[in-house]
Amino acid sequence: MRPINQYAALKIVAGTSHPALAKGIAQQLGIPVTPMDVSKFSDGETYVRIDESIRACDVFVVQTLCNPANDYLMELFIIVDALRRASAGRITAVVPYFAYARQDRKTNDREPITAKLVANLMTTAGINRVLTADLHADQVQGFFDIPLDHIKALPLIAGYLKKKKIKDLVVVSPDFGSIKRSHELATALDTALVVISKRRSRKEHDTIEDMTILGEVKGKNIVIVDDMISTGGTIVRAVEVLKKNGAKDCYVGCTHPLLIGHAAEKLAQADIKELIVTDSVPLPHQKFLKQMVVLSLAPWLAKTIECIHQGTQMGMLFDQLKSDYLEGKR
Repeated sequence: MRPINQYAALKIVAGTSHPALAKGIAQQLGIPVTPMDVSKFSDGETYVRIDESIRACDVFVVQTLCNPANDYLMELFIIVDALRRASAGRITAVVPYFAYARQDRKTNDREPITAKLVANLMTTAGINRVLTADLHADQVQGFFDIPLDHIKALPLIAGYLKKKKIKDLVVVSPDFGSIKRSHELATALDTALVVISKRRSRKEHDTIEDMTILGEVKGKNIVIVDDMISTGGTIVRAVEVLKKNGAKDCYVGCTHPLLIGHAAEKLAQADIKELIVTDSVPLPHQKFLKQMVVLSLAPWLAKTIECIHQGTQMGMLFDQLKSDYLEGKR
């Protein structure tokens, strides 16, 4: 069996969902993006051809699963099939935003667990390893029967906020599901933690019916952190409630700025001082807001890819990267 650190070469392949991020990762690694033809037949079917030999290579396919997730997921499978049939040594899917992760359990009768389904499909397609960022639920890692590396953008956001030296700062968790992430940020920033209790509509998944603040926010500057912003409803309502309860400036941080529908417009009108996001998904010009700060995942993903390729220990790398970001070295 070929040792994991002795593949012919490291290759970066870019799907069409986020070519800019793939290029950024490749630049960090000092290699070009492998040329590839991805096009459509007249009936909408996807065609893929790798334009150079990747025989026995260690190939990393960068394909974030933003909207339209189904199209990009199918494109990923077709790219992987092309790589497998071209005798790639190992295929790692770099999926900064993993679609369907919110469907990680059954909450009502006769529902699917789609996160598990997508994990199974990735394995069946021939993917040998997955690299992702900030899964909506950590337990999704257990759905994979192949190795999965899970990075978190929290140190990037925490490092950025530490440099600003904001006084009277409090971290607010927008719901109970985000308490762990918010607690980690509060610890990194050495601040108090406040939780918002929200009740969602059972009929409309993205609709909030009620919010209650558990903690003191009067006269405090606020940081709200979450893994994603989809419709923006939770964040906008949270900022409104916090302001009514005497909060001063509101900073919002998230890894995945999906900004579905009119989310960008709603956030632009909200009383948000800064919206701190990563480039896990592409941001079209019309969704880029003047108060938005974009932190790139490319350096962290590149370091992780290099570690996987060389077969070196991952834990020490993550600890060092976290330390570097929090100490302002990156």
